[in-house]
Amino acid sequence: MKLNFSQIYEGWRNKLVPPAEIKKAIKATSDERLKMCRTCEHQSENRKLTGWKTVRPDEHCTSCGCTLSAKTACLSCSCPKNKWLSVIAGEDEDKLNEEING
Repeated sequence: MKLNFSQIYEGWRNKLVPPAEIKKAIKATSDERLKMCRTCEHQSENRKLTGWKTVRPDEHCTSCGCTLSAKTACLSCSCPKNKWLSVIAGEDEDKLNEEING
């Protein structure tokens, strides 16, 4: 799997310091996605129930390896298992960031 550093940055930025103008949309999207992830067989806590072991303390996807609290906050990200899709294209995210940041 190829790492997309701009999406990794976007997810962590939206989780830690979300732009005020889209903070509610990020939270709503992340909450809805996390509900789906928590029913998925690839979610780390669900995998642990089947005997799978990890040293990671965070809730993460065992398919892509992402920390779910950040991955689900990335508006241009999609689930690698197609459980949920991006809500904004990467180019549109760039335009939105330019508008927000001036």
